[in-house]
Amino acid sequence: MRTADWQDYELIDTAGGERLERWGDIFLIRPDPQILWPGAKTGPLWKGAHARYLRSNKGGGRWEAYKKMPDVWQVGWEGLAFRLKPMGFKHTGLFPEQAVNWRFAAGQIEQAKRPVKVLNLFGYTGAATLACLRAGAAVTHVDASKGMVQWAKENAAASGLEGRPVRWLVDDCVKFVQREQRRGNAYDAIIMDPPSYGRGPGGEVWKLEEQLAGLLAMCVPILSEKPLFFILNSYTTGLSPAVMAYLLGLTLQKRFGGAVSADEIGLPVTATGLTLPCGSTAIWQA
Repeated sequence: MRTADWQDYELIDTAGGERLERWGDIFLIRPDPQILWPGAKTGPLWKGAHARYLRSNKGGGRWEAYKKMPDVWQVGWEGLAFRLKPMGFKHTGLFPEQAVNWRFAAGQIEQAKRPVKVLNLFGYTGAATLACLRAGAAVTHVDASKGMVQWAKENAAASGLEGRPVRWLVDDCVKFVQREQRRGNAYDAIIMDPPSYGRGPGGEVWKLEEQLAGLLAMCVPILSEKPLFFILNSYTTGLSPAVMAYLLGLTLQKRFGGAVSADEIGLPVTATGLTLPCGSTAIWQA
């Protein structure tokens, strides 16, 4: 699946382990381990970037600024607004390839013609939450990072959605799902974008390969009697779309019927017309 409908984002070129991107009016160079092919990087846009993220041999890295740029700036997608800033570990606070999933979720909610409750686990800075809110859903947004939940609230405010029905929760996603089971709460759709590795607010350790199947099984009891969809996204290299589809088939299709699809998601590269893979998504839908 390829996301090609951005105005404020562009993947301009890829070469020598790096990607050159435009985020609104800001041009950034970031490393990408999947870019194995060489390239000259001699074009004027490569030379005119505002900043480049440089990896350290000791882990992590740092941003090297070449031009003055704002500490925080804003980009838009189909009426939604996202605040960006250069973060540690090369990120900006947004994964533009996920727009294909935002559109799918919004379309399902709009077509349902009924009240829809969505649970967004590992919600990050809230792009999927915003898309669902604008489509008319009530959303519970859960992330272990207080800073990310605050950032998501700011994105909602920038998008004019602060008055929509949303719960912003700083919590460990596994423990939250377990509590929702005990409370008897149910959702019509679940979006899950778990990290490969992470820690909860209480120091809980999360390892995707070890805990994903268990978390999926925990989610089945908190789905409503007539759920709409379940989106599972991953950037973990060893977790293929086929494996993710098999997991959803065992846990959701076996219980609710429906259909499962899975594919890589990616971004078009302006310089070559090719698509750069940017993770995998598996979707169950009724």
